[in-house]
Amino acid sequence: MASERKVHGLAFVIMGVSGTGKSTVAEMVAKALNCSFLEADDFHSQANKEKMRKGIPLTDEDRFPWLEALRDAMSKIMVSGKNITLTCSALQKKYREILRSADPDYKAGQYKSCRVKFICLEAPAEVIAERMNRRSVEGKHFMPVSLLQSQLELLQIDEAEGITRIDATTKLNNIMDNILPAVFQYTKSNK
Repeated sequence: MASERKVHGLAFVIMGVSGTGKSTVAEMVAKALNCSFLEADDFHSQANKEKMRKGIPLTDEDRFPWLEALRDAMSKIMVSGKNITLTCSALQKKYREILRSADPDYKAGQYKSCRVKFICLEAPAEVIAERMNRRSVEGKHFMPVSLLQSQLELLQIDEAEGITRIDATTKLNNIMDNILPAVFQYTKSNK
């Protein structure tokens, strides 16, 4: 008697620099898919948050435990067969590789078959800076605008990764109209 192949869930990572609208978009995608939602900021240590609040960029040594904790939380949900949507800046390929390893079947460089899919929200620096300033004044986030440049400098996307790129300056409805068809296509092909 052959055993059935276990179908793992998918993870949709809404990525990009701070201030692009990741949390809002990820929550809406999670609602559309009726799946779990994780906010990566909730996985930062207090020390990381304090460092950023003071305008000090995080190092890889700061980021790796955070990314690994996020990966482990994703993996638990994915191996149970459920989908998940989450936010994470995921600015560099090495950071995305940590998150991709939440898929137990992932082999390095096999982006197309990986069940962790990335959607990058993009906007001009001045638009993002304005949003970050507004959030800071309202006391809604710990990330100061002074760290925006360091994030922009870290952001690197290899076209081979197949990351969906979305203009985050349009209306939220337009953003969702651009994201949801791709997300639903992935969920159909994962069954």
